[in-house]
Amino acid sequence: MGFWGIEGDMARRLFLFALVSLAPLASPANDVDIPSALPPPAADNQVEEVVVAAPEPRYVAPTLRDRIGRVWAPVYINGKGPYKLVLDTGANRTAVIPALARKIGTDPGTNVLKVLGATGSSIVPAIKVNSIEVGDLFLGDRQVAIVPDVFGGAEGVLGADGLSDKRVHIDFKNDEITILRSTGPVRANGYTRIPVKLRYGHLLMFDVKLAGVRTHAMLDTGAQTTIGNSTLRNALAKRKRQGVENTIIGVTLDAQKGETVLAPSVELGDLTLRGMQVTFGDMYIFDAWKMTDQPALLIGMDIIGLLDTLIIDYKRRELHLRARG
Repeated sequence: MGFWGIEGDMARRLFLFALVSLAPLASPANDVDIPSALPPPAADNQVEEVVVAAPEPRYVAPTLRDRIGRVWAPVYINGKGPYKLVLDTGANRTAVIPALARKIGTDPGTNVLKVLGATGSSIVPAIKVNSIEVGDLFLGDRQVAIVPDVFGGAEGVLGADGLSDKRVHIDFKNDEITILRSTGPVRANGYTRIPVKLRYGHLLMFDVKLAGVRTHAMLDTGAQTTIGNSTLRNALAKRKRQGVENTIIGVTLDAQKGETVLAPSVELGDLTLRGMQVTFGDMYIFDAWKMTDQPALLIGMDIIGLLDTLIIDYKRRELHLRARG
């Protein structure tokens, strides 16, 4: 998610592109100062849902005030590549842009998938691939959605399917990413350990506190910007601050209004995040994830990219975070 243009002094456009769910349609004590993805399968048998949200990526680069750092993974598809795909923990499936689909050389035919984005859903073409490989991850025959070219240079998104027994190590400082099998406990001194739950099989969820308000947080490396639902905004009403109105545009190109404000300090394990900006609104994705009635926060790369190192252990269901410095 990121800033893709400015409309006037008080209105900005934010793009929230992250793959959250795909479905085939009837077809085969540290302080960190911060500078200033999937509903269950559809009940009917016609649509398999995919959630997509991801903008303006760079290869495992640190997030800066004027540039969002994104996690690019070198991925081989059908034995060819590597192709640059954004690692998207908010996505349940992999998706590619039209140019990469043409490189792969597979005709989508009548295959389609339903894509769920941050701001809406749409039906898109899909291709069948024989293999997806990166590190120790190997995925066999599957449908891959074709989504608009909205990734700022990347060729698609790598979803979380197939990562259930894997450990992902992202070193922002040295621009490195590894995906290996999880074998034994993580041995990492100087890290903050955060237990997580996997919702919908892939969504990394844990609890944080904002000004004492207990909030369900989700880690989404495919999201450029951190967003919160209206329930959280209302719970923080006593600390309400003037915000900036934004238009949120998702991968489906649907638009929704949001308000970006400077949020109170966030307690994340023994880390305290200060100066975090959050865009609040009744975003489609919170409704899709059935998270409108409780305070919820989707943490994007504007926050994640400020870390020195992030380790995601899907098998052990835990995060390990190391702050810079």
